Amino acid sequence: MTRQPHDQFAKEYLEELLTPLGTINKSKKVTSEVQEIDVWFEPSTSSPPPELPLGLLGKMAATSCLFEPFRNPPSEVEIRSCISKLYAVHNDLLRKAKRSNKTLTESELPMLWILTPTFSARMSQGFRADSDESNWLKGVYFLADSLKTAIVAIHQLPVNNDTLWLRVLGKGGTQKRAVEELVQLPERNPFRENLLEILANWRKNLELRDNLSSEEQEDIMNLSPAYLQQREEWKEEGQISVIASLLEGRFGTLDAELSGLVEPISQLPLDERTQLLLSLSNLSREQLLERLGRN
Repeated sequence: MTRQPHDQFAKEYLEELLTPLGTINKSKKVTSEVQEIDVWFEPSTSSPPPELPLGLLGKMAATSCLFEPFRNPPSEVEIRSCISKLYAVHNDLLRKAKRSNKTLTESELPMLWILTPTFSARMSQGFRADSDESNWLKGVYFLADSLKTAIVAIHQLPVNNDTLWLRVLGKGGTQKRAVEELVQLPERNPFRENLLEILANWRKNLELRDNLSSEEQEDIMNLSPAYLQQREEWKEEGQISVIASLLEGRFGTLDAELSGLVEPISQLPLDERTQLLLSLSNLSREQLLERLGRN
């Protein structure tokens, strides 16, 4: 598949996860031959960031950084292109600081995180990239400190809760397993609902494409658990909306007691729910409460 559809998904996905922590700039254009950055993240400085279960991704986003996600392993040229965008950003920030008579420290200049499914030993050697498992995790490779660049090999990351959010951006079995884990997250998780919708929409967009490649067909299969779960939730939300409208039409504005009946009605077996809603116009408030109480 071309990189563009995955780019759009990755940008929306990372934006959903990182927005509570700071400011996101998607497709940010920088000078020097007008290059475009996939995601530029700046952590919030006005208030302490909320405690969110983002694991490795949250650690990466502790400082200003650029994210460049790749669907397929990038070539040497593509990695160097990402690095050149990083330095274009640095130069732009330094020029602005100079005009404002400010001095930027090294720690204030953004870091570059290149996200790729795999990263070969040959590429690692070519870029002199080293892992730092004592401070990070297996699969995270750092170039020389002064280059402010790291490469995350998603398929090499350990399979645990700390890496879930990055493994969703992987391919094949790695992505399939991560999507299944995401579907199983408790409903109270702050990201679950919106991320399921993003994944479901990506699957729908893929299905609309003509002449699907084998990789796109695999993506559809990998994303199916999220799509099916989201479809059920969309269906449930639609049912709840209809029930609430019918109750409102019968009793007027719903108070807390009547609002509390919407979900129990939606959980009734289909034949009981249909019979109840059809007879709603003949039921008083007390009769409705009594009937649901018996059920």
